[in-house]
Amino acid sequence: MTAPASAPALRIFAGTTEGRLLCEWASGAGIPARAYAATEYGGELLGELPGIEVHAGRLDEADMERELSGARIVVDATHPFATLASGNIRAASLAVGARCLRLARPAGALPKGVVSVASIACAARFLSENPGRALLTTGSKELAPYTRVADFAERFFVRVLPLPGAITKCIDAGFSPSHVIGMQGPFTRELNEAMLRQVGAQWLVTKDSGTVGGTAEKLAAARDVGARCIVVARPAEGGGALSLREVEDALLREFTR
Repeated sequence: MTAPASAPALRIFAGTTEGRLLCEWASGAGIPARAYAATEYGGELLGELPGIEVHAGRLDEADMERELSGARIVVDATHPFATLASGNIRAASLAVGARCLRLARPAGALPKGVVSVASIACAARFLSENPGRALLTTGSKELAPYTRVADFAERFFVRVLPLPGAITKCIDAGFSPSHVIGMQGPFTRELNEAMLRQVGAQWLVTKDSGTVGGTAEKLAAARDVGARCIVVARPAEGGGALSLREVEDALLREFTR
């Protein structure tokens, strides 16, 4: 796989809301770009934007380096928890001589009473020591730690994207279909509250995905129903991470001067 010789000098890994917003901004600013989404579904969310090419599908390290050939600036707008992807993007950018900008999602302060843990494994360990049903909203990729908790199949309900692969991962991990909720966000406070009441959850487990990721709505819903929240802290961003506005300003300086 090799990027077309005419591929734009700007490449955007747009796996988040911020990434989509940046693509929309680049299109409106007349800055051509090639955007990358890990899945066909992610590519569909980007839509059709003038001047924006979309590549849907995961790239391994070798594919990524070939894809980025000819790039001048690469923007990493992947999810705050996609540390492996971010590392591969930085390495591939360095290999092809492109400048890599990290578009970071702003982090908000967590309210009092929230249990903050360092990882999903820590969240599962906490739940193993504290009884009660839990609604798990941390995705389908790291289910194994939860399955090591006694009676997990009865205690835990999993909310994941309504994609065949995600649902299959849940079933294969040992969750019954009645404990798997396949839905696409964003979720309102009221809908989160209704789900927590429906499953009788005393706990809600989420990642610290920030305001855009719906964390505030989850925390508020849990408070409304009397459930407690376990929040998996996001990995620390390296130095040089930029806001959406700062990335836009950098692109204007590079491509419109």
